[in-house]
Amino acid sequence: MSEHRRKTPQPQGGGRAAARRGQTGSSSGRRAAPQGATESPSDSYGAGGEERPSGSRAEARRAAQRSSSGAGRRRAADGAGQGGGHGGGGRRGGPGGPTGPGRGRGRGSVPPKKRIIDYPRAGKYGAARWVPSWKLVTGLFVGFFGGMMTIAGVAYALVGIPDVAKTAQAQNNVYYWADGTQMVATGGETNRQIIDYARIPKEMRYAVMSAENKTFENDRGVDPVGIGRALFNMAKGGDTQGGSTITQQYVKNAMLDDQSQTVSRKFKELFVSIKVGANVDKDDIMAGYLNSAYYGRSAYGIQAAARTYFDVDAKDLDPSQCAFLAAVLKGATYYDPAGAESIDPAATPAANRKRAETRWRWILGEMVKDGHLTAEKRNEYPDFPKLKSPRSNAQLGGQVGYLVDLAKAYIVNNSEKTGITEKMLRDGGYEIHTTFDKKKVQQLESAVKKVQKKNIKPKERPKTDKHVQFGGASVDPETGAIKAIYGGVDATKHFTNNADQTGAQVGSTFKPFVLAAAMKWGVRDPDLEPDQAQDERKKVSPKSIYSGKNKLKIENYDGTVWTDKDDKEWLQRNDGDESINAPSFRIDLREAMRVSANSAYVQLGMDVGLDKVKESALDAGIKESSLASASFPSFSIGTSDPSAIRMAGAYATFAASGKQNEPYSVDEITDKDGTVFSHENAAKEKQAFTAQVADNVTDILKTVVDKGTGTKAKLTNRPAAGKTGTTDGNKSAWFVGYTPQLSTAISMYRMDDDESNKKREFLEMYGTGGQKEIHGASFPSEIWHDYMEQALKGEKVEKFPTPEPIGEVVDDAPTPSVTPTATETQEEEEESESPSPTPTKSETSPSPTSSDTCGPFGLDCEDDGGTNSGATDSGGTDGGASPTVSESEEEESNTRGNGNGFLGGSG
Repeated sequence: MSEHRRKTPQPQGGGRAAARRGQTGSSSGRRAAPQGATESPSDSYGAGGEERPSGSRAEARRAAQRSSSGAGRRRAADGAGQGGGHGGGGRRGGPGGPTGPGRGRGRGSVPPKKRIIDYPRAGKYGAARWVPSWKLVTGLFVGFFGGMMTIAGVAYALVGIPDVAKTAQAQNNVYYWADGTQMVATGGETNRQIIDYARIPKEMRYAVMSAENKTFENDRGVDPVGIGRALFNMAKGGDTQGGSTITQQYVKNAMLDDQSQTVSRKFKELFVSIKVGANVDKDDIMAGYLNSAYYGRSAYGIQAAARTYFDVDAKDLDPSQCAFLAAVLKGATYYDPAGAESIDPAATPAANRKRAETRWRWILGEMVKDGHLTAEKRNEYPDFPKLKSPRSNAQLGGQVGYLVDLAKAYIVNNSEKTGITEKMLRDGGYEIHTTFDKKKVQQLESAVKKVQKKNIKPKERPKTDKHVQFGGASVDPETGAIKAIYGGVDATKHFTNNADQTGAQVGSTFKPFVLAAAMKWGVRDPDLEPDQAQDERKKVSPKSIYSGKNKLKIENYDGTVWTDKDDKEWLQRNDGDESINAPSFRIDLREAMRVSANSAYVQLGMDVGLDKVKESALDAGIKESSLASASFPSFSIGTSDPSAIRMAGAYATFAASGKQNEPYSVDEITDKDGTVFSHENAAKEKQAFTAQVADNVTDILKTVVDKGTGTKAKLTNRPAAGKTGTTDGNKSAWFVGYTPQLSTAISMYRMDDDESNKKREFLEMYGTGGQKEIHGASFPSEIWHDYMEQALKGEKVEKFPTPEPIGEVVDDAPTPSVTPTATETQEEEEESESPSPTPTKSETSPSPTSSDTCGPFGLDCEDDGGTNSGATDSGGTDGGASPTVSESEEEESNTRGNGNGFLGGSG
């Protein structure tokens, strides 16, 4: 190629031509941007900042070599440092100008900004940008702990040392009757007295140290591990834990200004505890703790506790008594042998006593181990100390103590509604308006005392009349409000509330729940497959026919014979070993309820399914915790032990045509700021049964009072419905009944429930009150009648609703007894205001039944039933139940008498 065709190379320096080319290149809309604008490593290289045309292969090859060579990268770095590269001398900057990577020192360049916290890190790429430097980590660590130390110092300076005297300023709670008059003021400072350190026995101090804080005399007052554990539990949403040193517990007791269980509260306790540990003498801390602690039974402080439990001054406590009080400090609800079942069903007297004895014995042993008590001195106290009755306040005598306990339990057990915890209630300041009707409470107590004084003679008949107990409760069906209870002879002498859970089994008063289940869900068809039979049921009519045979072989719904785990058959016995309506034994459900035939209702329960019977009882308002095992046929006749309150409430569901209201004892709570709780806003009513089901149950129970086992409960010119109940072994007897306005349950049993009695066993009542046996038809019915006559005096006479026909007749056959229908009964009442006399035998049955020919209640009959031998019957006229309290015991009872069944379960 000739030289004249070769293009002359352009100069690399500046000059006008270069400037013109730079301007032309930068202004062309079609050309690529200058390399300086792209911030690429090769931006410092190139002629005049203009992109070369791609037509020359040689130029493209040389450009690629320059961009990839290490020398090119070094030159690029040098160009960046020098602020202009090869074209940096131009007046307008070119690729080394303000837009290029070399602008750091060039004219018009912007220096990089320095950051106080270099995060994300500058000059790093990818994950490295997010890894903090050691300087940053160190700085944050020092800053955080420095700030914490500053905060801790300020907090330590701001908190004060609590004054134990201020803990005595807790206020009284004032309880009111339903009519607004004051019942009693209790709590607060009424049972608290501060004593000095010298009057506290050294054994009490050592007992607490051995049990709770062995290092008390040498520690600094705080346990960081315990605090950390408490904070961790709160973070997890679990229960908070108190301070684990005596100093921390004293601080917790003394800080009445803030009783919240929060993280801030815990930190405050920590700082106060540190300050107390550093500035307060150990003797003062110990005295403050023992004077501010709660020992149960409304006793605050060691002096009040000594008087409450032992009726002695604190200075006179012996080592054994000190060990007991140290045990109670762990939690009176679970360590006071009197029990606290109203707060927690697990806190029974028996369970509490066992826990208290175990801890009492352990504390004495620890005192010996720690050198605070000699072994010889320990051996002087082999027996658990004897305690006083839990209520010594004269204001809480009679029924008032039981009423206050019931109201307290309602408030604490429903703290999610009331917003009041047990600690808040103890601190006081509340006005508590109860549902209790003062007049009705007095009338119920008078009715019990009348029967008791007339019939129960413990001095004349100590073997049969000693330890007789009565319980009772009265509930408004419309609202569930508890109007009255009878808890025992005196709340200051008898610590068990007989209206509440006692363990007395209810016997045949459970049968209405079986009947309600049969009407609500129906019996299963034996011809269907099990799954289909559960769904396709036949609701029963009161005219349905069942067997009244004594020693009836109980069958499953499909006709197979029921057997227990040992393959033993169940032969159900009736009261007095009587068969009803021999020789056919056929009896309808109304008549079976009237004479309380066990065999009929046990078989009915099997046909319905015991799971449905249980569900029926729960729907009515019985607590599941009081229900016995539903695995045995006897479940249908009262193996369970609901309280009198719950039985009255459950029957109130029938009285209210199937509407169930939870029994309650507190209407309203106020404090200095106004209303804290109103039951009206918290009330919840549910339709447990249809009106058709409930009203039919009522109509049948009305027959029991009018013409059956409950005639002693019949009221003057006022309709009533109810059921008697007696248990096997004659260990408890009940009558539960109602009118449209009031439902009442009365129980009777014998039990030596003195605090020192560990067994608390139910005793037989053969011969009690001078009677051969005690039945629900005797004393309980009399008490119910006397009370209801007075309680309803002046009230409008209301009649029960006429029930609508219900169900189908199971085992349709000629009815063996002619019983009045609901319509006939209603017409008889409308014709005459006076109650109709008890019908003659011919009015209730065309042929004599066993109860007609055997004298009152069928007590003189010979057995005309089956040939199989069973357990010896000792039930009542209304059907009994063996006093079974556990499934294992029930299984054991089921195998008695050559493996044959027995009368029933618990009552």
